[in-house]
Amino acid sequence: MRIMLTGSSGSIGTRLFEKLVNLDYDVIGVDRKENEWNTSLNKKTIKLDMLKKTDLAKLPANVDLIIHLAANARVYDLIKNPDLALENMVTAFNVVDFARKINSDIIFSSSREVYGNSFDKNLITEDKAKIELSESPYSASKISAEALIHSYGKTFGLNFVIVRFSNVYGMYDISDRVIPLWIRQALKNENIVIYGANKILDFTYIDDAVNGILKTIERFNKIKSETFNIASHGKGKALIYVANRIKELLESKSKIIVRENRPGEVYKFQADISKAEKLLDYKPKIDLQEGLVKTISWYRQFEKRSDN
Repeated sequence: MRIMLTGSSGSIGTRLFEKLVNLDYDVIGVDRKENEWNTSLNKKTIKLDMLKKTDLAKLPANVDLIIHLAANARVYDLIKNPDLALENMVTAFNVVDFARKINSDIIFSSSREVYGNSFDKNLITEDKAKIELSESPYSASKISAEALIHSYGKTFGLNFVIVRFSNVYGMYDISDRVIPLWIRQALKNENIVIYGANKILDFTYIDDAVNGILKTIERFNKIKSETFNIASHGKGKALIYVANRIKELLESKSKIIVRENRPGEVYKFQADISKAEKLLDYKPKIDLQEGLVKTISWYRQFEKRSDN
């Protein structure tokens, strides 16, 4: 099997790329930027912009499976600049149509954002996504891509699987997502700002997320056209709890400041992963406590490397 991995220089992309190479898959990375985390992967990466069809023409046609991770993924960034959501939509169309033209299967990386805010006491199953629940341009870009993929499946026979991630955190991430941002702020004893006093989300350690994709690859022919929640064990955590755990682990003097939830941001989500457990044999192994310890350890190593 020959695999093409888009967004291969991002956090999930890098970790998945490493795992695929170690498992001896024939894999090609595709990204707009070089990989800063593992430079050895650049030898296997094609640098181009998938927004441009002229760039897509440079991609090899002998690919069996495309894993499409590439996206502008910060929800609030897409609220400030909705053009970034349009980029997601155009990129998704270009990649899906490229898969059609070369007769490749596709795994699409979606998000729990497609469920909007859950007011149900039960864990959220895959059938709960609805277009009217879109809270932001980012969620709209993901659910529209899912609709496109389903339409290509029915019209052109495109084989696909959709995986919906929930707040993936861990190594290779120095963005302003809450966990890496709060680690940086806690290390400097700066104020930690939480938007939403009652915000509860399902956090997924990066190795569990990557393992979900690997399980999807292994079983692809048996689970075609399915959608899966790839998350933790449905044990959502309040953001205040997460911030306090980071403070405790770093013995930080940071002050936690709680403000109103920002528009477009989901403030409650806990995933039902029973479908992935049954059909993928997906078993998340890293709980939030252990995941935060691992993430902080990686971040300290990153800081030492940056200082040298």
